[in-house]
Amino acid sequence: MRDHNYFTYIVTSKSRTIYIGMTNSLLKRIAQHKNKTFPGFTSTNNCDRLVWFERFEHVDKAIAREKQLKGWLRSRKITLIENTNPTWEDLSAS
Repeated sequence: MRDHNYFTYIVTSKSRTIYIGMTNSLLKRIAQHKNKTFPGFTSTNNCDRLVWFERFEHVDKAIAREKQLKGWLRSRKITLIENTNPTWEDLSAS
């Protein structure tokens, strides 16, 4: 049986504009954000710094988490990021 990985993630710009997404390939998706492969919010706002992510084995759980986070106030999203990444370091840099 194949293991599946899905990710809910947060990318930001240097000015800390927040974008929340979900993917089954975190490395590929972050590369797309960094290369501005797709026009839209992240490319327009330079959201290319991975600051938080969570892994799931089931796609429905990742989608539910994405929807949950998108419903939160900005202050709560910031607290989530800073609990594990207080300096907002780009986790994809290494």
